[in-house]
Amino acid sequence: MLKLQPKFDLHSDVVSDILRKEALVCRVKDYSSAVDTRILNIERDGGILYSWKGATETTRIGKYDSSTKQNKLLYSFDKQVRVSSCSLNKEETLLAVSLAQNTTGGERLKPIPKCLTLLIEISPINNTKVLKAVDCRVKVQFLHQETDRRSVLESHLLLVTEDGYVDLYHILLTKQEGYRVVMANPERLPKLVERIVEDFSWVQWDGHTQRLYYLTHKDKFLLRCLQFYSSHNCETVLELPLELPANSFRTVKFVNLGFDHYHMDRAEQELTWMEVFTDRIGSMCVCYSQPVKDKQELIYTLVLVHKNCSKTFRVSLGSDQSQQKTTQPHPLFIPIGYYILVYLQDYFLHCINTRQQEMLCHSLFFSGQNVNLGLQCQSADITVLHAEEQSCGSLLDLASGKIHAADLSPAYLLQILQSDTPSKCPSSKADPQRLAALHCLLVYMGNDPNLELKIIKWLCDNVDAFRSFDQIQEFILASLYRISYEKSLSLDKVLPYSSVFDKKEVPVCLLRVPGVLCTTELHIECVLKGKGFWTELQWNTERTKYLDAVPNPRYRPSQVQGDWDKLRSERRPSSLMNHMEENTKKVLSMVDTWCLDKKLVPLFQEEDHLQRVLIGLTVDKLREHLNRHLPRLGKKKIDSLVVSYVAKLLELIRHMLESVWLKNNLNTRVLCLTQRGSPAEWSVFHFMFRILEATRGLCLPLPPGYHTLLAVFAVRCLPHHTFLQYIDHGFLQLTETFVSRLMTDLDNSDANERLKFSVLKRLPQPMEQRIYHIWDHPVSSASISRNYVRTLLEKHNRNKGFGSMSRDKSSFRPEFLPLTYLAKILSDIEEQAPNPFEEQENVDARFVEETALKQTLVLLGFEEK
Repeated sequence: MLKLQPKFDLHSDVVSDILRKEALVCRVKDYSSAVDTRILNIERDGGILYSWKGATETTRIGKYDSSTKQNKLLYSFDKQVRVSSCSLNKEETLLAVSLAQNTTGGERLKPIPKCLTLLIEISPINNTKVLKAVDCRVKVQFLHQETDRRSVLESHLLLVTEDGYVDLYHILLTKQEGYRVVMANPERLPKLVERIVEDFSWVQWDGHTQRLYYLTHKDKFLLRCLQFYSSHNCETVLELPLELPANSFRTVKFVNLGFDHYHMDRAEQELTWMEVFTDRIGSMCVCYSQPVKDKQELIYTLVLVHKNCSKTFRVSLGSDQSQQKTTQPHPLFIPIGYYILVYLQDYFLHCINTRQQEMLCHSLFFSGQNVNLGLQCQSADITVLHAEEQSCGSLLDLASGKIHAADLSPAYLLQILQSDTPSKCPSSKADPQRLAALHCLLVYMGNDPNLELKIIKWLCDNVDAFRSFDQIQEFILASLYRISYEKSLSLDKVLPYSSVFDKKEVPVCLLRVPGVLCTTELHIECVLKGKGFWTELQWNTERTKYLDAVPNPRYRPSQVQGDWDKLRSERRPSSLMNHMEENTKKVLSMVDTWCLDKKLVPLFQEEDHLQRVLIGLTVDKLREHLNRHLPRLGKKKIDSLVVSYVAKLLELIRHMLESVWLKNNLNTRVLCLTQRGSPAEWSVFHFMFRILEATRGLCLPLPPGYHTLLAVFAVRCLPHHTFLQYIDHGFLQLTETFVSRLMTDLDNSDANERLKFSVLKRLPQPMEQRIYHIWDHPVSSASISRNYVRTLLEKHNRNKGFGSMSRDKSSFRPEFLPLTYLAKILSDIEEQAPNPFEEQENVDARFVEETALKQTLVLLGFEEK
């Protein structure tokens, strides 16, 4: 499920370097077994602090620089000590340590505190100041603030204690002799401290964002957050009530405040585990698991602050499995992008989509004893590291000292797509997994072109829609969603994400996961203030509340259908049609039209009036929807987003066709109508027809030229009577470009002639008349003549009425009067009439006379047609 990439190895990156350096100054044999190197903390810049036992049996503290891959000695004690917490200031001039002291010795004259907290000058090594000597654990953490000042002569240190309070030390520094950085008036340190938190039972430090989350409990549990700014001031920016059992924390829990190797919580004490994850785009998730007495199920909750809701999951562990003794006291919460992975070793792995959380079918769930993270260790030894970018998570194996970057595995997700439904599992179980895997591949990892080609290949191999969802519709909507979802979290609820939302009745298998019960609570109580990230989070929360209250906040492409039907029936230009055309021009100007002659698939090379209208209508309706629900984005940004969205839709369909053409080794010879289609062409035709079916179901536009290309494949691949049935049932649209090629490319054999006549009967009259001018056939000539005569008569009657009938009446010969009348009229106005035949400049009156006579005899029944 996960793709792991090594980032740090304590043995190869640190221990081997220590052994090499110690060997230069020490002759102790077999020293490697006594190094005892331990990771203590990871600072904001990625530097890893560690301790080890030196060759002289003393404890030393060093730093591994992740950018330069170099190790640096920071401080050496004069004896062996047990470092339980450690932090280094940004300028690397001060080192804060907490020492766990052994208080079980026998002959002591005075009591020894369990924890001794020191502040040490290391630039150069100079004074040591005792900050605290108490009987509880103390965690130390320097603030690492971004500042514009070139020389910083102050540092700020957090002391987080097991007694439930946090002190903030403001340490003033001074320079001596030009390079020595020492504390200014160290005796005044007790006066430069302020207590910023009291009475907490759980605390988490986020070094990358400089935030301190803590939990207090009076009448109820309340999660608060302190935001530290570059001025070193702090502000309470969050207050969030949580529904937790009263006895959730028997002892104070520290999260992300270093690694204490001398105090490990026992499994039976880990009743509740909680962590907070944020993303710079403005999302926040509070994750916690709750204790269950009978151990038959695990309950965990995700509070999605940016979605104004919380989701509680109950996962059955099974009566047989739950009796096994597990080494994992609580589930792991692993942030990867906008997914939160919930993992309980030997039981399950739940990959929860926190951006599209409405339906369970957009999240992945795996269960069974074979579920694992791919690490060769017990999950009880795994610590989740909080990274600045959550595009991939970081996992630390404390036992081995290895850090891995963890990401979702595209190969594993592709394997889920390609699994065989009938033999391996029922469709009701496989379809939700496929849908979730498809969205994860397209939206979360969709920027990889090679991965996209593999998905298109899978679509080609699985053309028919699944029982519970249409995979081509999902591919189109998810791919389009990807291009805009990163711009604003508020787009999550308004842009189309999945065709499942368009279904009148969602299949039951997409609404539930076997063994998992989910309950959702809307409208959480949350107080937010502050700036930067907190402003964005507050706006996202308020916008979510608004979108939850209004009907149909998510844009559904099928809503265009009613307006589309009206516009299709309009034959005359109007101001609305002109507006649609302007929208279409904006979209097509963005589409990649470079080197059209070199493009494999001939699209965007013709005018398709209906598709141009649908393109413009789609732009108009989507723009109207976003302006109504997200006015904060501004009209200019919304217009740009909408035009880009529709242009990407057209490019995406072209890209799908080009990929399937390459897969089947097709070239421009398949556009010839005189040959029958090969099995490869039939496969492409089937795929194109499924694209048509998918887009028509969502009322999405197609690139101009798509219907022409589809009709060409249909003529080559289908029998003529089947081809005509496709037209009659509305599956194929006859474009003027296609019909023109049909008339000119096919000869006038009996079969082809019957096909041409059948197609002509199905054309609207204006197009039919234009096609007659192209087809070299007697019927075309007869039609042209009739229309020509009709035009002349209508024009003559309109201009002169019937006055010419009384003129020169004696000159009429006693012949067939209709023909005589026609010849006279034509002779009168022949010079004024336009000529429909390109090869002559004057009307062949004799030909017209013979044609008219022929038609008259046929109409009177004297001759057969």
